Order: sequence, then C-alpha cells, then structure tokens
Amino acid sequence: MYSNRQLAYAPTPYIPRSTLSATINLDEEVKLSSTSTERDLYDSLAEIYSIIITLDALEKGYLKDSISEADYTETCSRLLKQYKSNLADETVARAFGDLETFKREWDMECPRATERLRVGIPATVEQGPSHKPAQQGDSADATLVINATENFITLLDAIRIGLVEKDTLHPLLVEIIQAVNKVTDIDFESKGKIVQWLITLNQMRAAEKLDDDQAREFQFDMDSAYHGFKATLKKD
Repeated sequence: MYSNRQLAYAPTPYIPRSTLSATINLDEEVKLSSTSTERDLYDSLAEIYSIIITLDALEKGYLKDSISEADYTETCSRLLKQYKSNLADETVARAFGDLETFKREWDMECPRATERLRVGIPATVEQGPSHKPAQQGDSADATLVINATENFITLLDAIRIGLVEKDTLHPLLVEIIQAVNKVTDIDFESKGKIVQWLITLNQMRAAEKLDDDQAREFQFDMDSAYHGFKATLKKD
C-alpha cells in the first residue's frame, strides 16, 4: 500500500569531500591586532573598560561603608587619573569617542562610575569628609584657613591675568575644595558653584580654555565663593 507512494523530493545523500578543510587553525590564538600600534590601542581601551567597572564597584563599596574614606579617596583618585591618562592619547580618544558611546558599544551600565567620571573628583572631595572638621569658625585651625585663603587668591589671580585654560584652573579648583572642606562643613554661599565649575572643566580637554563670558562668570562665582567662605569664619 505504501510502497507505491512517491517521495515529494529525492534526498541527496551526504558525501564528505576530502578536499574540504578548515581555513584557520582552531588551536591557534586569534589575534585582534596585526601591528603593535593596534595592540597598544586595544590594550588602552581594555584598560579603560576595567577602570570603569572597578570604579563602579568602588563607588558601591563606599556607599555601603565597606571601605574607609582614606582608602576610597586614594583609590578613586588613582582610577580617575588613569582614566584621563589613557584618554590623553589622541588615537585612544578617537577610538573611545565619549563615555556614553563606549558604554553602549560594550553594553555597560555603571551609573555610579558614570557620575564619578562626570564630576572628575572623589566623592570625599566633592562633598567633604563625613566627619566634621575638628574646629570651625573663629577657632578654626589657622594653618588650614591660611591655606584655603591662599588657594582662593591664587585662583583669582590666575583668572585676572588670563590663565583660563582647563589644565591651569582645574587643579587649583580641586585644591580649593579640598582646603575649604578641611576648615568647615558649612554649605556656604556659592560653594556649590565650585563643584559645578569642577564638572564643567572636567568635560573640557586640557588645552581648552574658557571663553570671555565664561571667564567673567567663573571669576564672579569664585569671588562669591571666597566671600562666602570668609563669612563662615566669623560665625560661632
């Protein structure tokens, strides 16, 4: 009954061909780069990837109090420095693009690392240490007050003589926020502006400079912050 039914197709038997062979050696390591320049580029991008992952874990650890403030500050500062050093190479910077593009390409989330890289300084520097300074107001340690005051004056002098490059202003601004945090934890007038300008400068390339309008605004904000800081010293 079934022997007379014809098949809808004629199956073709598989006949292995002795001439087929693999085009690559499956036991051989696949190289992503063919030149030392390409290898250096991929090494730098891989390092940036690991820095972002590590920084995100560090931020989580700091929020959970599983790392001391001193260790957090030291490690975070080192990671931020390594991140910037890698991107100082123009070839690496071009291949990297920007942080959001890089994250999308490699399917990364890392929101805490993203925020820390945007700010460009450790949370302990941005917000100040969690413990209060030992002394405040008129009784504040004279050496710390003098140091903070000198940092403000140095920055304002730099602006007045036209030194408005990112690589000049950013380090001075970091020194100011660190110095004032050692003196007082009071959120004085325009203190938030210091952090805002740190973020703005952090997004700029080292050789970039503020334009005339930005420089005037920056000087005004830093003058206000300086007077706000001095006002805290007169409070009990």
